[in-house]
Amino acid sequence: MKSPLLNIKDLADYSAIKPAHVEPALDKLLKEGRALTKELLAKNSEYTWDNLIYPLEVMDNEMERMWSPVSHLNSVMNTPELRDAYTACLPKLSEYSTEMGQNKQLFEALQQVQNNQEALRLDKAQRKSLEDSLKGFRLSGVDLSKDKKKRFAEISTELSTLTSKYSDNVLDATNAWSKVISDVSQLAGLPETAIEQAAEAAKQRDLSGWLLTLDFPSYYAVMTYADDRQLRAEVYRAYSTRASDQGDKPELDNSENMGRILQLRQEKADLLGFDSYADLSLDTKMADSPSQVIEFLEELADKSLPYAKKEFAELKAFAKEELGLDDLQAWDIGYASEKLKQQRYAISDEDLKPYFPVDKVLDGLFMLVQTLYNITIKQNTDVKSWHKDVRFYEIYDADNKLKARFYLDLYARQHKRGGAWMADFCSRFKMKDKLQTPVAFMTCNSAPPAGGKPALFTHDEVITLFHEFGHGLHHMMTQVDYLDISGISGVEWDAVELPSQFMENWCWQREALDMFAEHYETGEKLPDELFDKMQAARHFQTAMGMVRQLEFSLFDMKIHQNPGIDSAEKIQQALDETRKKVAVVIPPDFNRFQHGFSHIFAGGYAAGYYSYKWAEVLSADAFARFEEEGLFSPAVGNAFLTEILEVGGSRPAMESFIAFRGREPKVDALLKHSGLAA
Repeated sequence: MKSPLLNIKDLADYSAIKPAHVEPALDKLLKEGRALTKELLAKNSEYTWDNLIYPLEVMDNEMERMWSPVSHLNSVMNTPELRDAYTACLPKLSEYSTEMGQNKQLFEALQQVQNNQEALRLDKAQRKSLEDSLKGFRLSGVDLSKDKKKRFAEISTELSTLTSKYSDNVLDATNAWSKVISDVSQLAGLPETAIEQAAEAAKQRDLSGWLLTLDFPSYYAVMTYADDRQLRAEVYRAYSTRASDQGDKPELDNSENMGRILQLRQEKADLLGFDSYADLSLDTKMADSPSQVIEFLEELADKSLPYAKKEFAELKAFAKEELGLDDLQAWDIGYASEKLKQQRYAISDEDLKPYFPVDKVLDGLFMLVQTLYNITIKQNTDVKSWHKDVRFYEIYDADNKLKARFYLDLYARQHKRGGAWMADFCSRFKMKDKLQTPVAFMTCNSAPPAGGKPALFTHDEVITLFHEFGHGLHHMMTQVDYLDISGISGVEWDAVELPSQFMENWCWQREALDMFAEHYETGEKLPDELFDKMQAARHFQTAMGMVRQLEFSLFDMKIHQNPGIDSAEKIQQALDETRKKVAVVIPPDFNRFQHGFSHIFAGGYAAGYYSYKWAEVLSADAFARFEEEGLFSPAVGNAFLTEILEVGGSRPAMESFIAFRGREPKVDALLKHSGLAA
């Protein structure tokens, strides 16, 4: 049987991929990978880039092109059958990765190439790739004794299974809860668009009335606008207890998974000679040590906390005097904040939504990056994908040569993981006979069209789209030809958010907004009055938002730095202690935020969540150069393209930043952009 997952010449055929194809395709490629490694090591004694590294890169590329469609479908079109096939492959992938990383003969062969790099005339990018690879071998336990290697492999396999299980539980718990509303008066306060969404959701499931779910657009609408306090409390409880001991599905409780994940991460760090998993995690990041990260976060907390306390006191006073809420609860905060914002600035998300119809937002985003980087983006409607709502685009350079391609999957739906992300189908890679064009997946969970209107975005959803597109540009604009350091590969994790957070800044600039903010019915540009209100409200509760992010970051460092934190109870304790120090909003006892914190328990952000704030310093400072020299300055745009986006992981991120900015980053720009500095 010809497999749609093998020998993918161009793009994957998603309609042809069935769960039964997954394991056989992976087994075949893993077998070939092992055989090739053995053959290359046996037939050479003098190793070079061409007789060792390049053929292994070609093999890795084949595996990525087979596995990335599977991994992506598992996130965006999740079915029990596909999940089973995906989960069955995780231990095999982990085993293969560990086996390669612990192959002493391969390690020594690569060391030989590194020792001969002058004679072999390796370029700077190749040298960086080699350096990264050799570090990767050490962090895979290549120097461990036989029994420790075996234990390391077991840990890696168990971790890959557990983190996937954690993620599945969050998705299943999100999908498991819904509430049918039969009387629309119960939805009083909700905007018309949110009510239409709820009607559409009910209709899709053959139900009458209105359906509320825990998908973010639905959850957010209730928490921000529903006048019915009881309804807000019910939805808040369902959302904040997902996949936990407090939820109504004990089989989806992540308590044991979390404790076990932390135990195994610490054991891995012990085996490799690190004091903690935080130390291990930071070994490949820009930050030098956990203490440096904690100092950075605490310094931001010291500067933000007084402002945050003041903001919260104002909110409590307003809620009491204006809304009759004497005891402001967690499920009242979004609602009361929205009312205060409306009173203070006479602006709401709903006022802005008509000016952000999906097609105009995309046109403006593309026009902006075309102006900055001298590229052209064209939609290709002939390419099939996994869902009718997905769009496909191609990027061309100034000479009209194809540079990159991407899928864009914008809307929330059933069986699609929440959140927003960029992932890659394949990276730029120069092969003997061709140059592989990078292809990206960009995924959001915005509210879909409803009520006969186009999808209308909140300003936050516009920011999210720009953010993910920044990641996409980092992946797609690269000029690096080697797989391990092409695009975002090889970029230190705490610098990976620089291009994404940099893009967010444009969503606040009048000149950029004029490219896309148009009323979906009248075509009217965003009025000055609304723009001024939007700017005035920009820093509304910024400090509360800042300390919330610092709470997540400090909690993440704390549980990964302290080897004694190895159970759900101790995790809760660590979170409570962190909140005492930096939080102004203390949630109710039943809240189990950590049970759904996929970034650190199932994503790549373990002992790395601080990256968002770290990279925000970089991105705010980088954007300040545009503010100083001209928002659409071709020279500055070209400098950002050539010194940040194109170089990928071919040199340390700090070098790239200095090459662009002319100096090391300063925290001032972030405080200014957050409204926390004069």
